[in-house]
Amino acid sequence: MIRVGIMEKTITLEATLELVKQLSLVDKVRLIEQIAPQIEKELTNIQPKPRKSLRGIWRGTDISESDINEVRKEMWNNFPREDI
Repeated sequence: MIRVGIMEKTITLEATLELVKQLSLVDKVRLIEQIAPQIEKELTNIQPKPRKSLRGIWRGTDISESDINEVRKEMWNNFPREDI
């Protein structure tokens, strides 16, 4: 919602779209020409969140090959299941 004017009239997206539908094709193009640079500027100002590195995520864990084999054996124990 956008508040404009002295009377604080609230304009919704839906109301704005209804107004745009009433414009001629030429005016719609002019609107896009004026809005597009503003949108582009706002998008370039958005800084993406830095991704957390996964390097070293398993450092300090004590998982042995036998632990992996044991879990693998548990997972595959009931495969294929009879009820499926």
